Amino acid sequence: MERDQEIIQIVQDGKEVGSSFILEKLTSKISIATLKRDLQSLCEKGFLTSKGKGKGTKYSIGPGFELFHPIDVDSYFNVEIDDRTIKPNFDIKQLDEHLDNINLFSKDELDYLNHLQSVYEENVRSLTDFEYNKEMERLAIDLSWKSSQIEGNTYTLLETERLLREKETAGGKSKDEAIMLLNHKDAIDFIISEPDYVEPLTISSIEDIHSLLIKELNVGRNIRQRRVGISGTNYIPLDNEFQIREALQNMCNLINKKSNVFEKAFLAIILLSYIQAFNDGNKRTARIVSNAILLCHKYCPLSFRTVDSLEYKKALLIFYEQHNVSAFKTIFIKQYEFAVNTYF
Repeated sequence: MERDQEIIQIVQDGKEVGSSFILEKLTSKISIATLKRDLQSLCEKGFLTSKGKGKGTKYSIGPGFELFHPIDVDSYFNVEIDDRTIKPNFDIKQLDEHLDNINLFSKDELDYLNHLQSVYEENVRSLTDFEYNKEMERLAIDLSWKSSQIEGNTYTLLETERLLREKETAGGKSKDEAIMLLNHKDAIDFIISEPDYVEPLTISSIEDIHSLLIKELNVGRNIRQRRVGISGTNYIPLDNEFQIREALQNMCNLINKKSNVFEKAFLAIILLSYIQAFNDGNKRTARIVSNAILLCHKYCPLSFRTVDSLEYKKALLIFYEQHNVSAFKTIFIKQYEFAVNTYF
C-alpha cells in the first residue's frame, strides 16, 4: 500500500516520531483516526513499534521491517553483485532476536494457509490408503525432480519418473544426476515412513537426512570444516565448525520453540540454506527437512514443481544479503497453494 510505504519512510527519517508529526508530513490528507488505524496495522505486522500511551505515543521502525518490507526482485538484481549494499556475514541475531520474537506470517497469510490446510485435511479424509499413497508417490517424484533441477540436474520430469519408477537412466546424462534423483526419492521415502524423526528437530536428524541426499556423490558428510562460497552473492557463511554447530543448535531450538507448523517449516527451509552447514547439498537438505516437519504434523508437503529455479535462488539470495523473507514467503505460500490444489 502506497500510504503505508510513505508512513514507514517518514518514521525511518524521523527515527522516533508521534502521530501528529507523521500526519503533518503525509502528502495524502487523511484523518487522525485513519492514520492511527494504519499505524496499528503496521505495528501488528512488525514494520513499526510503539512506546508510550495516548498523545505521548512514539513510533519507530520495528524488527519486522527488515524481514518483511517488499523488495522488487527484478530491480534488486539489476544492480551488479559488487555494487549491491548487503549484509555480507552470517548474523546470529537473526536466530537469537528477530526471528524468535516475531510472527513470520501476517494474520491474513495465516488465515489463508490454514484454509488451505483445512481443504487438504478434508481431501485426505475422502481418500483410501491406496489413493493417498499413489498421490504421495506422485508428489515425491515431482519434488525429487524439481529439487534436483534447482541444483542444476538436467533430467526432465518424464525422465525422472522413468528413473524412479523403473530404474531406467536417461541417455546422455551423467551417473551423478541419476544418483541425485534416486537419493531424493530415498530421503522422501524415509521421512514418509518415519514422520516423527524431526520432532524435535536435532542436528543429528538433519545430518542423517543430508547423508541420504549425498550418498555416493563424493560429498563430505557431516558439518563442514572449511569455508564455502555461494555463487551469485558476496554473502559469506560461517567457516568455523563450532560456530556452525552452534548456529544449527540455535536454529533447532528456535524451530522447536515455535508452535505454528508453517513457521517451523518456513524457518527450516530458509535457515538451513542460510547457515550452509555442509560442503554441498544444503538447499536439498533444507527442502526435505522442511517437508519432514510438514509431514510430521500431518500438513500437506510441498513439491515446488511450478517454482522457477532462478526465482527460487534469487529469493534466497535476498534473504542472505538483506535478511528479508518477503520474496521467499511468496514462493512458500504459492507452493503450498499449488500442492493442496494439485495432489490428494
